[in-house]
Amino acid sequence: MKTRRLGTSNLEVSEIGLGAMGMSYAYGAVPDKKKMIKVLQEAVELGEHFIDTAEVYGPFTNEELIAEALAPYKKDVVIATKVGIKIIDGKQVVDGRPEVIEKSVEGSLKRLKREAIDLYYLHRVDPNTPIEEVALTMQKLIKAGKIKHWGLSEAGVQTIRKAHAIEPLTAVESEYSLWTREPEEELLPTLEELGIGFVPFSPLGKGFLTGSLDVTTEFDAGDSRRSLPRFQKDAMEANMQLVNLVKQVAEKKQATPAQIALAWILAQKPWIVPIPGTTKIERVKENMGAASIQFSEKELQELTAAANQIQIVGHRYTPELAKRVGL
Repeated sequence: MKTRRLGTSNLEVSEIGLGAMGMSYAYGAVPDKKKMIKVLQEAVELGEHFIDTAEVYGPFTNEELIAEALAPYKKDVVIATKVGIKIIDGKQVVDGRPEVIEKSVEGSLKRLKREAIDLYYLHRVDPNTPIEEVALTMQKLIKAGKIKHWGLSEAGVQTIRKAHAIEPLTAVESEYSLWTREPEEELLPTLEELGIGFVPFSPLGKGFLTGSLDVTTEFDAGDSRRSLPRFQKDAMEANMQLVNLVKQVAEKKQATPAQIALAWILAQKPWIVPIPGTTKIERVKENMGAASIQFSEKELQELTAAANQIQIVGHRYTPELAKRVGL
């Protein structure tokens, strides 16, 4: 698989990464560990060497899974993990204080069995901690050799500018796909201006853009999509217009809907690296196939224009989760 450089940094990663969250967290019953180890190892063997995790996934068990699975490939894999969300009494709590970051990085290094973390994100901006303090803490960790690069997740552009001015950011994560286009308004132009890479999570709309979900889909009790407005029956029914559009393009290009959705993202900018998540090796292979799909300028414009005409129904987050975005 070809590589892409995240912004103007020296960090090169596979042009499609792998989001590992669902292997331990958020989508119902936790998959079999041995199977997930095999998926991770096969993904790396196939050339997908950019793996995304976080200490809160599990919590902690996702980092441990990745360490065990990828021990034979240490030098060949770029691992990104995150700090700043803790589980307290069953609820997620944002905490980005410097002392928390410094303690958490030690835990992640131990669990990942690494001397340095390739890319360390602040998972969510803590409104009670000045971003300047976070940037200085990350700068300290870089100088100490504990992390190589740092980034922000779901941050607003003013926060990004303040942080970048103190210690340059390598990447910013946020949700981006054919049905989540908000980053195009301010975020993408800002990242291009500053030379920061963009790592879209949920590039397949948490599975919706694959065409495998519809109004008859029943989510498990532990599946986070159950509570999201965009995955309620009426919203899913309305948003099938977009899925049908993607299916039509996929048929013309002799590809799958997932491949079209990912290829569309890859065609936006050369410094964008999507990280679709999966627990199945066949999906890893399918997603990687998106890198070989090329759109003509006309095809890309037509798909984008058609998607622009479709009004997406339902917010991507619950009101509580939405409060943490864009700070």
